[in-house]
Amino acid sequence: MKVLFSAGDWRWPQWEAPLRAALAEAGVQADLLREADPAEVDAMIYAPGGETPDDFTPYVNCKAVLSLWAGVERIVTNQTLTQPLCRMVDPGLTQSMVEYVVAYAMRAHIGMDRALAQQSGEWEPVAPPLAGERPVAMLGLGALGATCGQALAALGFPVLGWSRTAKDVPGIACHHGPEGLRDVLSRAQIVVTLLPKTAETENILNAETLGWLPQGATIINPGRGPLIDDDALLAALDTGQVGQAVLDVFRVEPLPPEHPYWAHPRVTVTPHIAAETRPETAARVVAENLRRLQAGEPLLHLVDRTTGY
Repeated sequence: MKVLFSAGDWRWPQWEAPLRAALAEAGVQADLLREADPAEVDAMIYAPGGETPDDFTPYVNCKAVLSLWAGVERIVTNQTLTQPLCRMVDPGLTQSMVEYVVAYAMRAHIGMDRALAQQSGEWEPVAPPLAGERPVAMLGLGALGATCGQALAALGFPVLGWSRTAKDVPGIACHHGPEGLRDVLSRAQIVVTLLPKTAETENILNAETLGWLPQGATIINPGRGPLIDDDALLAALDTGQVGQAVLDVFRVEPLPPEHPYWAHPRVTVTPHIAAETRPETAARVVAENLRRLQAGEPLLHLVDRTTGY
């Protein structure tokens, strides 16, 4: 099997050793290539940008494109891509996302910012409520959203999950559709957005939906920048309708130095570090899909082109 690594020259030194080790562990016989005649490629390991292809038409014998990214919005609409596309569901990425979401949810819950601001000798013994009194909305119940929601539920938070279509996730009160979204947001004191970017989810947090929140709610967005209407969020922060926002992803990255988020006292900016694909763990996911491809078994994490994820 000839496997083309088409994910950027700078990634190759990070990925070569983990991929070769994972292929050996999985018993997969494959030639990992940096360059190849497109007609001879059996499978492609892919990430957007750099020298990666925009036209998949020449890859006539390629049986699968294995993305190294969890999000596939930059490739899923490519009309030349007719091969099966698999997104990355990496245990290391999932764990780092859980740690990020739990950390910033707990920061908001226990009022860490207020405590840090009171280091001037003023004694204000205000105890936070227990987790069971702080509903959390998890927008998005895919692999990341479900796992993060269950982690918060294990800490005692009532987790209200929302997805576009009906889902059943143990430990999470699941809702779906437009009425479900309003129900979830109207009760949530903390909102975590882990939806994919699609035409239906862009600006899902806008002036109207932010107005459904209890006053002073916290927004945590480690999902996709376009899920939030930036102007609407800034206006809600200015009025106190939203108490604080933790933002890891943005419409333009790096976030421009002049962007209002940097200077806003109620916004915490992190530089897209909530969840990164980890070669050591993700290589095993790639190797397993290549093993399945050789064995004629169903591939893991196939993307539904109609939904975009």
